[in-house]
Amino acid sequence: MAMVLIAGCTTPSTPAVTQTATPTATPVQTAVVQTSAAPAKTIVSAAVADGRFTTLVAAVQAAKLDGALSGPGPFTVFAPTDDAFKKLPNGTVASLLKDPEGQLKQILLYHVVPGQYMASDVVKVTTVKTLQGGNLTINVTKDAVYINNAKVVITDIKTDNGVIHVIDAVLLPPAPAANTTAVKANTTAVKANTTTKTGM
Repeated sequence: MAMVLIAGCTTPSTPAVTQTATPTATPVQTAVVQTSAAPAKTIVSAAVADGRFTTLVAAVQAAKLDGALSGPGPFTVFAPTDDAFKKLPNGTVASLLKDPEGQLKQILLYHVVPGQYMASDVVKVTTVKTLQGGNLTINVTKDAVYINNAKVVITDIKTDNGVIHVIDAVLLPPAPAANTTAVKANTTAVKANTTTKTGM
C-alpha cells in the first residue's frame, strides 16, 4: 500500500519543448531595366519625319551633307518644301543631282546659317551669312517675312541641333565674284585685241 502511494505522488516529467527555427526572409532582387536614351532629333531626322521635304532630303543625302547637318551644330535651315522645288524649271533638280557635290551642294549650303536663329531673332537682322559664304537678305513686311524672295511660311521647328524655318521657294546663290571678274577680264582683253587690230 505504501508503495502505491509513493508511486502516485511522483511528479510527472515536463515534456521537452522543440525549438522551431524562424524562417529568414530572402530578399527578392528586382531587375533594373536599362532604358536607352531617345535618339536625337536632328535637322535631317526632323525633315525626314515631316514628309514635306522629300526632295530636299534626297538632295542633302546626295550631296553628302546629311552627316554634317546631323552634327552638333547649331544650324538654322531655311527649308524649301517639295512644292518649292516644283517651281524650278523642269529638269533642274535632275540636272543638279548629276553632280551632287558641285552646284547642288553650294545651293544647299546657301540655305544653312551657322548658329540658331529663332523667328524672333530673324526679324531683328537684315542679313545673315550662310555656310556657302553668301549672304541672305531678310525683309520683314507687315504681312510676312522674306528670305531673299522666298516667303517664310512656317517658323521655329526646333531640333536638338538647331531650328528649321519653312520657305516657299528655293534660294539660289548669286554667281561667284570670281566668275564676274573673269568675264570682265575677258571683255577687256577682247576690246584690247579689237583696238590693236583696228590700229593695224
